[in-house]
Amino acid sequence: MQSLPLMPLAQLDISGLTGFMGNLTYLALLLIALWGAYSVVMVWMRVARQRFRSDEALSLFLDELEGPLERGDFDAAAQICDGDPRAVSQLALVAINNRQLGYAKVKHLVMDRFQRDVLSDLEQRLSWVNTVIKSAPMVGLFGTVIGMMGAFGKLAGAANVSPDVLAQDISVALITTASGLAIAIPLVILVASINIRIRKMEDLVGAGIGRVLDTLRDVTVAR
Repeated sequence: MQSLPLMPLAQLDISGLTGFMGNLTYLALLLIALWGAYSVVMVWMRVARQRFRSDEALSLFLDELEGPLERGDFDAAAQICDGDPRAVSQLALVAINNRQLGYAKVKHLVMDRFQRDVLSDLEQRLSWVNTVIKSAPMVGLFGTVIGMMGAFGKLAGAANVSPDVLAQDISVALITTASGLAIAIPLVILVASINIRIRKMEDLVGAGIGRVLDTLRDVTVAR
């Protein structure tokens, strides 16, 4: 039996496949962009909820807290901190509730809670944003390859190909590349801004908790 001649791979019509993969790439980029935007908003709101806006706001809170602490009224001091979601307030509450452990152990406990409950949570949320930053250009590059495969497949499958026929595949290649970069570049800038806010929060938390711990130590020694 005579076998049928095989069509060269370069002459196969893959326009349907490349069109489907191009649309799939568009959908993937859309989902990545939405997830990146959601993750950034969540991290931004989380940082805003846990930090004092300025040194003055922190000083006002600490002045209010030091009054009952210096009087030894720890219940009133705990009430000031309770319900306040900001990191200094919650860590101060931990220090007040565990004051009997001593200065060194309370300081270690507070710093451990700050690292575990605040910074680790923010780092985990930022890791999703960094994943989007890395994956968006790669998905865009995948779309570029798909678009060029479609264009070259049409060139190989016909003797004369008009530019209009190639325009769709070339547009897929260019749009997906541009979309991947358009997703990643703003997120890089936003992540840098968020990291600056986190570092400022760390400085404020260090100063605020140091002041609370010093006040607790002085009250404990005086008593």
